[in-house]
Amino acid sequence: MLLIQEFDRPARLDRLLPVDEPGVRTWLQQTAWPLAGVEPGGPTGDLAPLKDLLEDVRLVGLGEATHGTREFFQLKHRLLEYLVTELGYDVLAMEASESAAPAVDAYVRGGPGDAATVVSDLGFWTWRTEEVVAMVEWMRSCNEGRPAGQQVGFAGVDPQKCSASLARVRDHLAEHAPERLELFDSGIAAEVDAGPGAKPDPTRMLVRETEALVGYLDQHEAPADVLAAARRLVRAAEVVCTAREHKDPAKTTFAVRDWLMADAVSDVAGDNGKVVLWAHNGHLAASRQTAGLWPLGKHLRDRYGSAYYAVALLCGSGAFRARRMLPGPWPGAMDGPVISNKLDRGGFNSLEGQLAAANPGDHFLDLRAAANAPVEVKKWLEEPQMFRSFGAYVQRWTYRYQFAPTHLTEEYDALAYVATTSPSRPLPDRVA
Repeated sequence: MLLIQEFDRPARLDRLLPVDEPGVRTWLQQTAWPLAGVEPGGPTGDLAPLKDLLEDVRLVGLGEATHGTREFFQLKHRLLEYLVTELGYDVLAMEASESAAPAVDAYVRGGPGDAATVVSDLGFWTWRTEEVVAMVEWMRSCNEGRPAGQQVGFAGVDPQKCSASLARVRDHLAEHAPERLELFDSGIAAEVDAGPGAKPDPTRMLVRETEALVGYLDQHEAPADVLAAARRLVRAAEVVCTAREHKDPAKTTFAVRDWLMADAVSDVAGDNGKVVLWAHNGHLAASRQTAGLWPLGKHLRDRYGSAYYAVALLCGSGAFRARRMLPGPWPGAMDGPVISNKLDRGGFNSLEGQLAAANPGDHFLDLRAAANAPVEVKKWLEEPQMFRSFGAYVQRWTYRYQFAPTHLTEEYDALAYVATTSPSRPLPDRVA
C-alpha cells in the first residue's frame, strides 16, 4: 500500500478535483448515473442501463473496498436480485470456502438447515453478517416454485477452509474403505486445512497425495459429491504447500490462490452459465500486478475477454468492520479484535474525493464509456488514481492514510460509489 495524506474539509469540496481538469469533472457528471439507494427489494428503474451494458457479459464481478461495509453488501444483494430476475444470471460465486458452499447451495434450493448456520460455516468472520444472511434468504425465496434448471445457485471459490470436504471424504472412506482411514487421518487430513503457505514443500507431496486420492475414488466409482469434495482438497493442498515467499512471485501461495479461485469460477460458469462473482476489489482487478502477482480478475480477463465485467465498489465517509492489527512485530500481532473503524471522506487527490466532487450521492459509472471520452479524460484515466483498499485486517493507527494505486480502465469496467457507509452487522453470538 502507498501512503498519502488525507484531508476532510467540506468547505473545499469544489477543490477536490484539480482546477485544470474541469473536463474530467464534467465527464464524470455526464457519464455516471445516480443510484436510487443500496437496499434490496425496492424499485429497480435506476439499474435499467445495465441491460445494455451487460448484453454480452457472462461474468459480473462485484467488488468491495472493505470486507466489513454494510452498504457494500446491501448493494451487491440489490444488484444480484436485478441480475438474476432481469438478466438471467444463475449462480452467485463468492470469495468464501469452496468446501462449505455446497451446504449454502442446498439451502437456497430449498434444502434443510437455516441461513445463519450455513452462512456462518463459510469459514470467515467477514461473511457472518445479517446482510449476507438476508441475501441467502432472498435466494431461497427466489427459488421457491422454480424448476431446478431455473434456480439461482451458490458456490464458493476460495480453496481455504476445507473441513467440510475432509468430513465428506472421511465419511465415505469409513464406510467403503476403512483400511485407508488411518493413512488418510495421519496424512491428508492432518495437513490440508493448515492454511496458505503453512507447509511449504517444493516437491508438492501433499498435492500428489490428494490427486492420488481423487484417482482412487474415481476408480472405485465414488459418488459425485465425494469426488467433488476430493478435488477441492487438491486445490486446498496447493495453497498449503506453496510458499509465502519465492523469487518468482507467481509461485507464491498468494498468486496460486488467485488462479485457483479463477479455476473455480470457470468450473461454476461451465459452457453457458452466467455468474455473479462476489470478491474484494483487489481480487477482481483485471490487470493490476502487485509485486509480480496477477489477481483473479486478470485470469478471468484472459479467459473471457470483454465477457468479464468488473465493478469496483468505493465509498466516501462512514465506518467499516475489520480486524485491527496489534502493535508488533511479535507473534499474534495480527490477532487483534474485529471492531468498527472510522473513515473520513477521501482526500483532495483520492479517487473517492474526485468522485464525490463530481457526484456527491450514490452513483454508478461505466468505465467502458471512456472509449469515447475527451482527450483530457483519457489522459486522466491513464494516470494511476489512489483509492482505498482494506482487507480483513487494518493497521491499528495508520489505516486511514492507506491508499492503493489503480489504473481505472485497465483494471475495472465500472465503479459504484456509496457516499455514506456503516459497519456490517455481525450475527448474534457469532462475533469473531
